[in-house]
Amino acid sequence: MTTPPETEPETEPETEPDTTTGTGTGHPAGHSPWLSRRTVLLVLGALVLQLGFVAGYVGAFHDPTPHAVTIEVAGTGSSQVAEALDGLEGEPLAAATADTAAQAREDVTDGTVTAALVLRPDADSDLLVIASGGGTSLASAVEQVVTAVEADQGRTVTVSDVVPVSDGDARGLSGFYLALGWVVGGYLVASLVGIADGSRARGRRHALVRLAVLVPYALLGGFGGSWVVTDALGVWSGHLLPLGLVGSLTVLAVAAVTLTLQALLGTLGIGAAIALFVILGNPSAGGAYQQPLLPAFFRVLGPWLPNGATTTLVRDTVYFDGPLGGTGGGWGLLVLAGWLVVGAVGSVLLVRRPVGRPTTDAAPLSPAPLPAARA
Repeated sequence: MTTPPETEPETEPETEPDTTTGTGTGHPAGHSPWLSRRTVLLVLGALVLQLGFVAGYVGAFHDPTPHAVTIEVAGTGSSQVAEALDGLEGEPLAAATADTAAQAREDVTDGTVTAALVLRPDADSDLLVIASGGGTSLASAVEQVVTAVEADQGRTVTVSDVVPVSDGDARGLSGFYLALGWVVGGYLVASLVGIADGSRARGRRHALVRLAVLVPYALLGGFGGSWVVTDALGVWSGHLLPLGLVGSLTVLAVAAVTLTLQALLGTLGIGAAIALFVILGNPSAGGAYQQPLLPAFFRVLGPWLPNGATTTLVRDTVYFDGPLGGTGGGWGLLVLAGWLVVGAVGSVLLVRRPVGRPTTDAAPLSPAPLPAARA
């Protein structure tokens, strides 16, 4: 008699878990069906940025009010009029006297002061000298304040715009949007570098390489934006070189700072850059409403951020005595240089620590015992 061969016990076929549903054991082994803590934090971060955007822009622009706008008074009785303007409720003007009407006009023309009031007692009206190239909203605000004061005295005002905006820059906003484009380009390219190459550089040399890559990008972005507004669109004639240099410095400074923020915070550093340059930087830049018209927080913050520094530099370059003169007196260049230094140094110092190599004197692992042979 022969015995039948032994057969293996039947087992149920293994089935892959159902990953199409979010119930039961449908999620992959070792993974929770719920959102990770990191995802939740990113969603909350997006909400904070959204609310910050609304608070920043509405908070800055909902009630533009002049504050300490510089104005000079020239002519007979200038001291008394300047004192009256300087003592207005709410301090909308910061008035001083000029020796002559010609000096007052020159100070407005070169951007030293925002406006000048030339008293003409023998005429039916006094002369208000403004420079709308320095900001149309600001010029209009000064005109409204002075007109109201003159009306209380039974006088009228004739307005002379000695630095009008160019024909291609009807509302005087082109400089702000040019600066905005440079700032966006700076933090955008740095964000992409961080996503593709890691939030932190793999050592000091790698950090320097990452910064070096940004230089040609900054030059192309800076001079490219300058060419678009000067030659391609004809907003302003000339100024290609100084605007290109200002733009290149802006792009490089913003990009370097964004790299540092990513090195500090990882992916959240991109959100921090958006908060700094979009939520805080854009409303305080002096674009639609110039800085003397903004609330105190934005008025003080604006000149210290790249957005405001660049916007002022563009206006000074196009309408006044260039980036080293005008309303900013070259302050914007120092601000951009400072941000560039901080960003470059930070991105070089905040690098990944090298992973330690295993020591050679460590005890070797003993081989696993062989299984016992079956009888």
